Amino acid sequence: MNTLRTLPARFYVAGAVFLAIAAAGVIGPPAATAGPGELLGASFSPPGADFLLGTDHLGRSVGVQLVHGIRTSLYIGLLAGVVGTLVGIAVGTFAGYLGGIADELLMGLTNIMITVPAIIVLLLLSISLDTRSITVMGICIGAVSWPWTARAVRSQIASLREREHVDIARLSGTRTGRIILVELLPYMLSYIVMAFVIQLYGAILAEAALSLLGLGPTGTASLGVMLHWAIAWESIRGGQWWVFGTPTMFITAITFSLLLVQSSLDAVFNPRLRDGKAAA
Repeated sequence: MNTLRTLPARFYVAGAVFLAIAAAGVIGPPAATAGPGELLGASFSPPGADFLLGTDHLGRSVGVQLVHGIRTSLYIGLLAGVVGTLVGIAVGTFAGYLGGIADELLMGLTNIMITVPAIIVLLLLSISLDTRSITVMGICIGAVSWPWTARAVRSQIASLREREHVDIARLSGTRTGRIILVELLPYMLSYIVMAFVIQLYGAILAEAALSLLGLGPTGTASLGVMLHWAIAWESIRGGQWWVFGTPTMFITAITFSLLLVQSSLDAVFNPRLRDGKAAA
């Protein structure tokens, strides 16, 4: 309760914006009267009574594509966030707790992953895949986004393992798995939440970047896929602002709201920021 009281107002505003967009992605697709690929009107019809957000180059409703695109992008982001966070926690925890050769091997792998740009790996993976389902894309993005989380978790665990309560648990014969789950990870909960938020909006941006290059999910709509077709059919040059402006606005709103949520949590849980604020 004390933590909730100390959270800045921007946390609640940003959280409300994100939840509203997420609700549109959950409620919108079942409520839509047509699918994202159905041809419903004339090409590039502007927003009006028939189509609140207009139509694209094929006459598909931008509004219908939007709610399906939000759901797809959030699904990919959530799946990638879970995968990337879990892998990063596992690698960082074992490296920090075990130390020695295990630490050197795991951190060596982590450093190699960091030196190779993630977008290059994602491009190669996307090109090599026969089909790019949203689940496969989410797993691939999460599989290359864990190194920075692993490094941060490793440093925290290496510090926590020297504390008195961990020594007591170790001397009492507590198993390693229980020590990690009960004596170490609960102290990392605040950072794990922040790491997940970072992984979430990073994955949404990664999907958008891949989709812009024509390597997005196949057979479905996403915010990135909407931008890809908007650029491919030169809607920017033609002045059809609703085709590219709508997905751009929602990608910006999602990522910016998550960024504000993460920075708000960091301001509360980061000792340096918290102590500096108190001193000021």
